[in-house]
Amino acid sequence: MIDYSAALAVAAIVRTGSFEKAARALTVTPSAISQRVRLLEERLGAVLIERGTPCTATEKGAWLCRHVELVGMLESDLLERLPGLGDPLSGPVTLDIAVNADSLGTWFMPAAAAFAERSKALLRIAVDDQDHTADWLRRGHVVAAVTSLSKPVAGCKVSPLGRLRYHATASPEFMARHFPDGVTAEALARAPALTFNQKDGLQQDWARQTLGATDPGPTHWLPSTQGFVDAALLGMGWGLNPARLVEGNLATGRLVELVPGASLDVTLYWQVSRLVSGQFPELTQAVLDAARQALG
Repeated sequence: MIDYSAALAVAAIVRTGSFEKAARALTVTPSAISQRVRLLEERLGAVLIERGTPCTATEKGAWLCRHVELVGMLESDLLERLPGLGDPLSGPVTLDIAVNADSLGTWFMPAAAAFAERSKALLRIAVDDQDHTADWLRRGHVVAAVTSLSKPVAGCKVSPLGRLRYHATASPEFMARHFPDGVTAEALARAPALTFNQKDGLQQDWARQTLGATDPGPTHWLPSTQGFVDAALLGMGWGLNPARLVEGNLATGRLVELVPGASLDVTLYWQVSRLVSGQFPELTQAVLDAARQALG
């Protein structure tokens, strides 16, 4: 039989990042938490917690944490239907979600806030590129994701969200300095771009779609949605920015499009575990409502 007191201890350490904080969350002593984890690791013959600052789960520890969250979701649903059963085994359920940075920086937070108003569950949001958030679902690290993948991940339901529009923008000074004779594939290959991280292919997609350019050229690496806008305003480089974040600066002329009218649309989908979809329908509803307001 599973030792749930030890399993809850492991999950609490991973959630809070330390044995001391986990002990406070479970209202036990740090030595009790440590003993529970040590005995479980000895029983399994496996390390579950990578000790450090913060403490993190090993692969096997992550399996156990996901099981604890799943049990918490089932328990929460059961106690709503049969409240006389007693107190929950653990605290509020935490739902892990993967979201791309530009959605998080433009339209997703109203969805998260609306869900938080309707539910006692908590959210833990991981950020990754929209072409890779579905991988978090496949590995079982999250229960839902905003993704560019339309094909359902096994065990998930898919809902279309709409299109997130991007404009390739730069400051007028940058345009004058790097594109005095207009924006061409050759000039673009020499002008510094802005790239979120190694997974970000939006700039290359736009250059290929608009100019037939294949040379990515030099780039600044900048993992921040708002940082992209600020860097463009300051003349550091050109980049693909969500239309909602730059429409004001385009209207005032502080930013200009590299090629007027040549936008790039990324179609997004909401993929959610069928279990979570059934137990927390308000999560999907909040996401769809926010997307309907913000996306084309």
